[in-house]
Amino acid sequence: MKTHKNLFQEVCEYGNLNNAYLKARRGKNYVSEALNFDYNLENGLVDLQCELRNQTYETGKYRHFIIFEPKERKISALPFRDRVVHHAVCNVIEPMFEKKFIYDSYACRKGKGTHAGADKLQKFIRSANDNYYVLKCDVSKYFPSVNQEILKQLIREKIADKKLLWLSDNIINSAGRGIPIGNLTSQLFANIYLNKLDEYMKYELKIKYYIRYMDDFIILHESKQYLHEVKENVRVFFVSMKLTLHPKKANIFPITLGIDFLGYRIFNNHRLIRKSTVKRFLKIVKRKIEKYDYGVMSFDKLMESFNSWEAYMAHGDSYKLKNSLHKEYFKNVM
Repeated sequence: MKTHKNLFQEVCEYGNLNNAYLKARRGKNYVSEALNFDYNLENGLVDLQCELRNQTYETGKYRHFIIFEPKERKISALPFRDRVVHHAVCNVIEPMFEKKFIYDSYACRKGKGTHAGADKLQKFIRSANDNYYVLKCDVSKYFPSVNQEILKQLIREKIADKKLLWLSDNIINSAGRGIPIGNLTSQLFANIYLNKLDEYMKYELKIKYYIRYMDDFIILHESKQYLHEVKENVRVFFVSMKLTLHPKKANIFPITLGIDFLGYRIFNNHRLIRKSTVKRFLKIVKRKIEKYDYGVMSFDKLMESFNSWEAYMAHGDSYKLKNSLHKEYFKNVM
């Protein structure tokens, strides 16, 4: 396998760091950390460049907090300057790993995403028939379970630049264990790690209908018994990756029941928005309408939320749902 050298200098180039800063800055117009970095931007980028080149850079301290939607998760946030470094690293190494990924992995990749993943699964369903079965799986506590030493070795299969490996190790080690939800690099590292599963599915088991979005993956096959065998094969394969299947989210069922994936329940000829997705949206929109009523959220910001939700609904069969939500929640602010 071809490995890449002399990449560290690309990461440290001022132009790359400035581009990384612009990406990290996007959408953070009023965040104090970003504003402070802006105030002395050129010196801040030069200081980062020197720390990287001299290998004196150390990842800053994480700020941890818990979110509860759509499920309870621990989020870890780094200082703004560290996020600039993560963007700088991903700018250089992501294109190399992207060439290695299979087509039907849809999370955190350019030109992919939730809508493309839902569209592709529906194409799979239409190519199969009503006699097919579904194996739907979820990795148990994926991000905290990623084995750091295995991840480092997977990165070394593609990168031979010792200084860049020093930096990637620095980022990985900063988490303590696993990879933290919240880091830009974690999204790439998570895909690198589970690409081994993708390759196992496509190249060893030669499964035709296989799709993955981060740690959720789905297989379609006409034999229920075969899917039970695949499930056991994956369980064994995961031992070598230090991962486990979620005990309650590795199920086999008829394709005619529809498949819950990426916020939709997807069938051959239509897709519905999941009830849990609607409930989650309603909780969020009620809070935002209250903020608007109290004058702490602008009308434009409120409409951004509504427009985003309408775009999401447009990818499902949701005419009646959209009308009912408009009548109940949107009419008072339009």
